Amino acid sequence: MRERVDLRAAGARLDELGNLRSMSALNEKTVLLRLLGRLDEALTIGTEAVRQARFTGDREQLIGARIRRAQVLQYLGKYDEAVVELSDCVTETRGREWTALEAFAIQSRGKVYFDMKDYDNALSDMTAAVFLREKLGASPAEIEGALLAVAVVQSLSEAQRDQPTRDEQGHDEQG
Repeated sequence: MRERVDLRAAGARLDELGNLRSMSALNEKTVLLRLLGRLDEALTIGTEAVRQARFTGDREQLIGARIRRAQVLQYLGKYDEAVVELSDCVTETRGREWTALEAFAIQSRGKVYFDMKDYDNALSDMTAAVFLREKLGASPAEIEGALLAVAVVQSLSEAQRDQPTRDEQGHDEQG
């Protein structure tokens, strides 16, 4: 469920951004650094973007920055922190009816659940993201990609459910 990236192009774009500190530059740098695997730098820049968004008072920009920072936390393996951050973002976006940001937050949380091998929650979030994207009038290609992700997660969820537990396999460690 990870994005494919042209490392050379991402590195070149990061160089173009240089020392820019605008909100959009910080957000783009966070994404590029994450995709390039420079996660500590991505977390630092992502935190700076969150701080700057808080300072401006723009709630939508703040939510977007928090989602991007949570994606970095996911890549760092800090799944619980990422889920908490993304769940807060989902709640706020839903309350403000910011459907596009809600879809972004839910899909991102679904990817975290996927990495945690919590396929039932991943499936729930991925499915919800598809419905939100349809509601927004997303392109058929976007919907198709999202539905493919749902199908993959659904098959893994079903396979996980079909796996016998340790107790069912006769490995009960009770004496």
